[in-house]
Amino acid sequence: MKTRYTFGGDEHIFVEMDEEMSLDAFFKSLSMTNAVRAAQIDGVTEVCPANASFQVKFDPDRIKPDDMLAELKALEAVAEKAEKRLNTRIIEIPVFYQDPWTHETLMRFRERHQDPEGTDLDYAARINGYDSAADFITAHHSSPWFVSMVGFVAGLPFLYQLVERERQLEVPKYLRPRTDTPKQTVGYGGCFSCIYSVRGAGGYQMFGITPMTIYDPAQTTSYLRDFMVFFSPGDIVKWKPIDRAEYDATLADVEANRYEPLIKEVAFDLTAFNADIDGYNAKLMEALHGV
Repeated sequence: MKTRYTFGGDEHIFVEMDEEMSLDAFFKSLSMTNAVRAAQIDGVTEVCPANASFQVKFDPDRIKPDDMLAELKALEAVAEKAEKRLNTRIIEIPVFYQDPWTHETLMRFRERHQDPEGTDLDYAARINGYDSAADFITAHHSSPWFVSMVGFVAGLPFLYQLVERERQLEVPKYLRPRTDTPKQTVGYGGCFSCIYSVRGAGGYQMFGITPMTIYDPAQTTSYLRDFMVFFSPGDIVKWKPIDRAEYDATLADVEANRYEPLIKEVAFDLTAFNADIDGYNAKLMEALHGV
């Protein structure tokens, strides 16, 4: 990886770990953002992490831009040696694939899609070499996913599939964005899956919907009373396919404030993961389900 630093005006530096997303790039970015915060550099006013990059906002009256750049380059040397371990959580997220709400929406916007005659899942299955949408759905929920970033839309998680690079699913976004996407849609664009935290415009392919609220500014949801955003970078997600009856029952529990997501604390070790990806994922599933 070759780190690239770019000034954005007088108050920002954008730091890119690599040109494409990888867990190694994410961990280096995480180590650097942690180091920047820990250093408490006089003049730094904000650190904003992304997938494999981050941005630092600073006050040029308190620290000169060249001095800010020098501080970051020094911290990069620290990040290179940092242990690639993360204390985090693994979370089970129920998904109603091929639900009627996202289906109705995607049919309204077929003229903006690469495959106007099919559905988003049909298209995703075909371009990834699967015989059917059902086979693609299995590939989508069979492995865990890593939350590399939360943002762009408030509370929206970007999820990166924890499999070998050659096995990762890839699906381009719509040719032209939609003006509507149902709240809590499970979507896909590029190499990232996501959950739309609010209703609004979007361009990711739509595969299903979750009954779980993931963003609650009022903090009335039972599992969101401490923080309005459910996900944090570094969380690990395991999709759980559900049917309409399960969706309705779970949604009723969420709305009645009696639903508690299945969450387990885990330590993620990138070196051990890279050494045996399938074996490590099996251990993550054991941790989630207490086997």
